[in-house]
Amino acid sequence: MEKEEEYTLESIPNKIANSGLITIDLEDYYINGERMQLDIAPWLFEGIILKEKDFRQHVKDHNWSQYQDAYVSVHCSEDAIIPQWAYMLLSSALAPHANRVIYGNAEVLETVLMEEALQKADLSEYHDKRIILKGCGHLPIPPQAYMKMVSLLQPLAKSIMFGEACSTVPIYKKK
Repeated sequence: MEKEEEYTLESIPNKIANSGLITIDLEDYYINGERMQLDIAPWLFEGIILKEKDFRQHVKDHNWSQYQDAYVSVHCSEDAIIPQWAYMLLSSALAPHANRVIYGNAEVLETVLMEEALQKADLSEYHDKRIILKGCGHLPIPPQAYMKMVSLLQPLAKSIMFGEACSTVPIYKKK
């Protein structure tokens, strides 16, 4: 009778660990901080018209300190024509309080913040590497962030994949 070979955790090769794949988690680039939205629809006259005098009074009376150190998206949920100066006035009022102010909804805010974080990232360590962009996570990573990361990595990486090490989708391979 043949002797059965004993396996230990140390004796079983970890093919994924030995593959040379590097996983990048876009959550590592996520800018922490409170996200807030300012919808100006309630400040419109009859929900459709912006009256300058009334709007300026709303801006004057609003509690801007609630946005302290937050990332703020400003938008209007009503289908109304809002003059550019109105958003500029809001930006001016928010500037002393908020970390960042953008025009758009929450998704646009996440996209802008992630774009800024990725643009600052030093990706030189990924030169000629096989990269996996991790797909699952707990934070709201917008699709644009994955697109941006691919455009930044493509000139550097040997290959780019999406998913988890055990199940990836090929995105790019250097010729």
